Amino acid sequence: MTTLRRSTRILVALTAAAALSLTACSSDDSSSSAEDGELATLTPGKLTIATGDPSYSPWVEDDDPESGKGFEAAVAYAVAEELGFDKADVTWVRTTFDAAIAPGPKDFDFNLQQFSITDERKKGVDFSSPYYTTVPALVSVKGNKGADATDIAGVKDSLIGVATGTTTLKAVEDLVDPSQDVKIFNSNEDAVQALTSGQIDLLAVDLPTAFYLSSAELDDGVVVGQLDTTEGGDQFGLVLPKDSELTDAVTDAVDALREDGTLDQLAQEWLADAVDAPVLK
Repeated sequence: MTTLRRSTRILVALTAAAALSLTACSSDDSSSSAEDGELATLTPGKLTIATGDPSYSPWVEDDDPESGKGFEAAVAYAVAEELGFDKADVTWVRTTFDAAIAPGPKDFDFNLQQFSITDERKKGVDFSSPYYTTVPALVSVKGNKGADATDIAGVKDSLIGVATGTTTLKAVEDLVDPSQDVKIFNSNEDAVQALTSGQIDLLAVDLPTAFYLSSAELDDGVVVGQLDTTEGGDQFGLVLPKDSELTDAVTDAVDALREDGTLDQLAQEWLADAVDAPVLK
């Protein structure tokens, strides 16, 4: 009986030691992984980025984000590189705008399709720091007075409209100082109707809205140009799942791209030069 009890004790001790050894191994592996600095992405070693379905120029050219062409496609790859991912390690998926900002699990590491950062949206998702701040712009129809202007002097005598409650009114008054009083409308819809019916020559909106109106709402629509101001409007941020482990790293990447001038360079390339939306001075 003594021998049996001794054997039992030895077996229990060996089992406990093995368990401790496995626990230590597991802990070491986890620590090693953390020390390696591998980011906690949806798919290990890959970065899954989402955009709209479809996605439009100048944010994504030809509905092909994999090409890296278009402002947001280029920003996405710049962020990926800053995070340590090669272009081949990036996977693209598509989502609707509403699904991306709704609470709940996501099938992406981050998503970009002109999401304005708001406190209400922050309740359901995380945002990076802003990669773009909207600026006021003038949109028109070919043939209208001022539609072919290349500087502020060329739009001063045009009749300009704005929607009430927008930040563009002050920008127009301060930067354009038009010779005629700015016409104020109850909504963007009313202002667009005024433009299409010839009641105004130019419409002042934010630049993303100008892109949309000129390509989708207006026959022969043109973006006349951007107004030269440092007072921005909405801020666009990358959307991440709520409490994502990547939020801080992605924000650091966006901040680095802003500080080294990459974001300004990409905005000039894709939001000014590529679509002929110059800064009016």
